[in-house]
Amino acid sequence: MKRPVTLSLLLFVLVLAQGNNVRIITIDSPNGGTVSGNPRSGPLTFENPKPGGVVGKVKDLVITASKATLEAPPGKTLDESKGERTATFQDNITVKRDRMTATGPRLVYSEKTGQGVLNGPAKMRQEPKDKDGDPVEVTANKMTFDVDTDISTSEGRVSLKNGRQEGQSDTVYYEEKRGLAIFSDKEQVVLTRRRTDGDLVIRAKEVRSLTEDKRLIATGGVTLVDGNITTTGASLSYDDKTGIAFITGNARSENKKEGLTITGNTLQHNVNKHIVVNYTKPYQLPTADYKRSGEQ
Repeated sequence: MKRPVTLSLLLFVLVLAQGNNVRIITIDSPNGGTVSGNPRSGPLTFENPKPGGVVGKVKDLVITASKATLEAPPGKTLDESKGERTATFQDNITVKRDRMTATGPRLVYSEKTGQGVLNGPAKMRQEPKDKDGDPVEVTANKMTFDVDTDISTSEGRVSLKNGRQEGQSDTVYYEEKRGLAIFSDKEQVVLTRRRTDGDLVIRAKEVRSLTEDKRLIATGGVTLVDGNITTTGASLSYDDKTGIAFITGNARSENKKEGLTITGNTLQHNVNKHIVVNYTKPYQLPTADYKRSGEQ
């Protein structure tokens, strides 16, 4: 009975060690840069007069700055604590991964967690996959980048722009490859689509958007404002390519200018034509399309 337990424990320790090894950061300060400090116990300070002259690399994440400090946990050397160290980058910070570039004044990376926290004001921009696509642009008080995945989390007065749409919330979870943005807010998420005939506004507790596909769902009680028409319900799905929104769950739409009200379990709202009708066919919110990585 003891052998399987011991073997499982050894496998767990091995996997943990492999994970930490992948998270080990390398820092260099070439072309006129300097390195100072105790090479055994640290901390080591890397400086370069050239903006972005200090370069840190971990997996597919590249961090550049003018200064960086590498520290070991108390009582350990830099070499024996690989996988547990902390790297702090200062001045002219740029973070790059594939099509994503982020900037900010200070970043702290932990080998133990595999996360780099970029303190703001922070900005991030991801270029579109296709030349005709729209970039994703984010501003926030803080951004956290995970080196084990392609996920970033932005917190504090977050704004995400994608084409004519802009979302504002407390927090935005973002998967770079899928272009999945999940907005959440303790009060309400506000998503605005700019239009020449008046902005389209969606308010909800949570909004999940596929930025490349221009589709989204909203849950937790929703309100859609389309000029003189206001439609409410429990949840909503919207496709920007067709201009069609489905609002479900005690749905109600009111056109104050025309003095018209329509209710139903599911309403179909065409925001391009400003028309709302009862949708009589069975409808289910396509939540499976918007699940975050690892979500059941």
